[in-house]
Amino acid sequence: MSDFLQMMFLPFVACLVVTGIHAYLGLHVIERGIIFVDLALTQVAAFGATVGFLFGYALHSGPNYFVSLGFTMIGAATFALTRLRTPLVPQEALIGIVYAVAAAASILVLSQAAEGGEELKNVLVGHLLFVQWSEVIRITVLYALIGLLHWLVRKPLLEISRDSDAAFAKGWHVRWWDFLFYASFGVVVASSVELAGVLLVFSFLIVPSVCAVLLARRISTRLWFGWLTSTLTSVAGIAASYYWDLPTGATVVCAFGLCLLLCAGLRILLGPIVDTHAPP
Repeated sequence: MSDFLQMMFLPFVACLVVTGIHAYLGLHVIERGIIFVDLALTQVAAFGATVGFLFGYALHSGPNYFVSLGFTMIGAATFALTRLRTPLVPQEALIGIVYAVAAAASILVLSQAAEGGEELKNVLVGHLLFVQWSEVIRITVLYALIGLLHWLVRKPLLEISRDSDAAFAKGWHVRWWDFLFYASFGVVVASSVELAGVLLVFSFLIVPSVCAVLLARRISTRLWFGWLTSTLTSVAGIAASYYWDLPTGATVVCAFGLCLLLCAGLRILLGPIVDTHAPP
């Protein structure tokens, strides 16, 4: 047990920090109906990281992080500007296109690097097992500041996420609010991709929120439920990766998949099990 704690304690703390902000942002993504925006932005961030790598910056260095963040801000501005009241095509279509192009571009960029295949793997799965205290402290402070910002403007952001037509009708500057959301979202994503990789970031954002929507009705209860499921799944995934000698990031992603299956089964058998009579 002491060896387990010595090796896995810090990755688990990192998962807890990531859980705090990602479960909340995931609820916004679910309410907006743009499920793959997080995957698209994480892939854009990964593309930025590969571009920085091609120009000689180490994947987990400060300069490479800012290159990745710059690309993510471009993606955030794109999604904010294309949010229309009556779009010609669903925004989800654009999000899918951005993801596909960014993923393909990452492969093309890394094909020019001598160790491109290995670096692409690092981008996909991150370096959770080898995280350092300095990284955990940095993202804790950063996510706390972003969490405070979202708490201060929680009412307009939540209303726009739940009913954008009403926000447009009230004359709100929806695109500006969207840019604030996507920009802060992008900062989180760029920071998380560096640590956990594309696949795990997507899982932290979407799976706990989907589980919460399946089993709860109030937004506040869904948030607490998302935090709980994400924490328990992280513990299970990290423990499984240690005792079965499996890659940590990939194991936690698969644990999230099993968690979703369990919650879906509970929904089929029992329906919503908390806030049963509350309004959605």
